[in-house]
Amino acid sequence: MVEYADASPEVRAVYDDIMSTRKTDSINNFWKSLAKNPSTLRRTWEDIKQIMAPGTLDALTKELIYLAVSATNQCPYCMASHSASARKKGMTDEIFGELMAVVGMANETNALAAAYRVEIDEQFRTSGP
Repeated sequence: MVEYADASPEVRAVYDDIMSTRKTDSINNFWKSLAKNPSTLRRTWEDIKQIMAPGTLDALTKELIYLAVSATNQCPYCMASHSASARKKGMTDEIFGELMAVVGMANETNALAAAYRVEIDEQFRTSGP
């Protein structure tokens, strides 16, 4: 991991933007690990900054989606990070429990639909995004 004191000017600039945007005085291990490749660090930070910025979806909803995908992908780091962020934005134990029930059910029914090769109903074909 690349600590701030050891970072190149390019990496420090990204670190400074992360700290400024997130109103913190520290850089977490995810960013320190990506800093080994400054172009990946910058690209990933710019993308996440844009995607997680205020938009049509509120901040808690975005964190809950991130947490759901992280649980499905079984990323302990991402689950810990986004659980903490979601809790700061209002996630309760009840919300977490319901979210994980939906995630578990979606994973189960996704696997069943894929395994049974369920044909898509006509009414679903025309109502997609």
